[in-house]
Amino acid sequence: MALPDTQSKRFFESLSGAGKAIAVLTSGGDAQGMNAAVRAVVRMGIYVGAKVYFIREGYQGMVDGGEDNIEEASWESVSSMLQMGGTVIGSARCKEFRTHEGRLKAAHNLVQRGITNLCVIGGDGSLTGANLFREEWSGLLEELVQQGSVDEDAVQKYSALHIVGMVGSIDNDFCGTDMTIGTDSALHRIIEVVDAIMTTAQSHQRTFVLEVMGRHCGYLALVSALACGADWVLIPEMPPEDGWEEKMCQKLSATRCRGSRLNIIIVAEGAIDRHGKAITGSVVKDLVVRCLGFDTRVTILGHVQRGGTPSAFDRILASRMGVEAVLALLETTANTPACVVSLCGNQAVRLPLMECVQMTQEVQKAMDEKKFEEAVKLRGLSQLQGPITVETDFNVAVLNVGAPAAGMNAAVRSAVRVGISEGHKMFAVNDGFEGFYKGQIKEIKWADVGGWTGQGGSLLGTKRTLPAKHVEKIAEQMRANNINALLVIGGFEALECLLQLYEARSVYEEFCIPMCMLPATISNNVPGTDLSIGADTALNAIVETCDRIKQSASGTKRRVFIIETMGGYCGYLASVGGLAAGADAAYIYEEPFDIRDLQSNVEHLTEKMKGAIQRGLVLRNENSNENYTTDFIYQLYSEEGKGVFDCRKNVLGHMQQGGAPSPFDRNFGTKISAKAMQWLSKKLKETFRQGRVFANTEDSCCLLGMRRRALVFQPVVQLKDETDFVHRIPKEQWWLKLRPLMKILAKYKTSYDVSDSGQLEHVVRNVRPKESDPSGAM
Repeated sequence: MALPDTQSKRFFESLSGAGKAIAVLTSGGDAQGMNAAVRAVVRMGIYVGAKVYFIREGYQGMVDGGEDNIEEASWESVSSMLQMGGTVIGSARCKEFRTHEGRLKAAHNLVQRGITNLCVIGGDGSLTGANLFREEWSGLLEELVQQGSVDEDAVQKYSALHIVGMVGSIDNDFCGTDMTIGTDSALHRIIEVVDAIMTTAQSHQRTFVLEVMGRHCGYLALVSALACGADWVLIPEMPPEDGWEEKMCQKLSATRCRGSRLNIIIVAEGAIDRHGKAITGSVVKDLVVRCLGFDTRVTILGHVQRGGTPSAFDRILASRMGVEAVLALLETTANTPACVVSLCGNQAVRLPLMECVQMTQEVQKAMDEKKFEEAVKLRGLSQLQGPITVETDFNVAVLNVGAPAAGMNAAVRSAVRVGISEGHKMFAVNDGFEGFYKGQIKEIKWADVGGWTGQGGSLLGTKRTLPAKHVEKIAEQMRANNINALLVIGGFEALECLLQLYEARSVYEEFCIPMCMLPATISNNVPGTDLSIGADTALNAIVETCDRIKQSASGTKRRVFIIETMGGYCGYLASVGGLAAGADAAYIYEEPFDIRDLQSNVEHLTEKMKGAIQRGLVLRNENSNENYTTDFIYQLYSEEGKGVFDCRKNVLGHMQQGGAPSPFDRNFGTKISAKAMQWLSKKLKETFRQGRVFANTEDSCCLLGMRRRALVFQPVVQLKDETDFVHRIPKEQWWLKLRPLMKILAKYKTSYDVSDSGQLEHVVRNVRPKESDPSGAM
């Protein structure tokens, strides 16, 4: 329900009321993306008619008060902060706020400015402090009245304090949310270091031990280990069994014997053994040198992980959460509990703050009491499936179809190794279905996919060839190689391929086998999934380029950049990249535009350039309009902006497809590929009868995709009705709801869809693993 402009305005007016004041602060350790969250809170708050204040230096600034610490924010005051790491408004530990006297001072400072709505961005300690402040609020006001600091009218007017939290923590250690602000950026820093270290490790045949942050939570260690294909990982929630030293050394030795020239071991800073003894990087190094004699080095990453530019994921996550936080504050009442804006799969939800804090504290309590299985359950790791054993050896083929996408190789590696561990014989098909009908099929073994996780493109080779014209030859190759199941990794063409093979089942029994598709395309245009392997890497390439382009104009006033992105007819990259880069407009096929819209955008930028903001950014999807080309828009803007601003254009092209995959794409590819192989194993067991596999039902030919909160297997036949085959896009696309958000943050008056905003829910315990470990919201 996208509200028309007038309806939308009335809706927000009814929520905001007169004199609404919101304050935003960042507390505890800094995390990349905090600035994006602050920006979103400020601009959304101003958009709905509220006064918004910065509280600088966290709770310390709230206690100290004064104009320097509690400052009214303007639209322009949050410009150019989206791409900055850390927190521009500062963060500090505040012992004074932990005391009653300190909170009394803070309450007085807020009441003086009429602030009764707090948006707190921090960890569980910061959020717990905010909730205590809220619970004491009425008592604090009474004390202030008794002291004569405020009058009785103020007590009536500001009777309730409303709190909404956002979790900013690189450790991803807060229960109730799949991802916290800053985690993805920290993974970027870790993987950049690992990728760099791997080259020198191979040169010298070295073992590298990397110690990453995570005093109480092993998320960074675990996910970075998956993302780089590490040999061993040690985390605090799952201390290794006694005798782990020998097992680890055997594993390292076996890896070297298979021809690998390096070993990577990831250690969380809080890693311990079963007896509570710390396992540090130095301990692991000494062990490897003593037992194996390998040349070993230790690298402690430290605060590097908290620094640098936020990733595209963190900017989008923080922007979405910031807007959701403002909506939550507007809707709250005196009886509404303090909530935290969380991420579940690809959906924003609101959870009672103290339920999340309590569960987070329960994890630590379980670890302190050495109840590690309970801690693992509370973290949501206990339901990760082990290998599915099969009684018969099956042959499973894996191939890539369509354009290359970063993360494809991680998916292939995961499929091969999970398949082998489940007893299958794995076959690799080179060059997609073109290679299939030509017989480019060979067995692929465990060691063959070593080091594939961090490599971009498609090492198997990929083509756009569809199987329909060669179906007979493909059937012959299936028969000759006794292929019992098929895993296809690719974009829109992969969906078309599976549909054609499904239809060919009526003629060729060779295709009556379990078949699964994994979406992998930078365009993110595959029906049946919110996210595709490769899209996050492309988004980061776009955002990094936009950052550099904007920076190039730092010495030039009043300049607008027109950037063309890829995506075919799908505007995902332009729209979501525009949100992450702070674009003023994004032109896409799905939202038709005409010359009046272009003129309106020029007028908007002209007005903007007269103020403090003197740079503009416009993105255009490559197939958004056949007449309003990038050149046309560039010339129009140049002509209409004469005397006010000048223009530059840039076509990003295939750089969006290249480069090493992001941590998100490495882990998303690894995870969904493993899940697909387990599904294929299950289907093989179910359909194996009388010495052969026979599967001809709809649910034996599926696509595995992320849908809102969960990964779901969907029959490809059922996706036909959801698909626009002419333009190669889904008929409905979730990310279109983010476009009004981009416009609001660029100061356009527009409608905003509130039907999908989060509703207050309760923390669900031990129902599922963190389904979006790297997935999350885009």
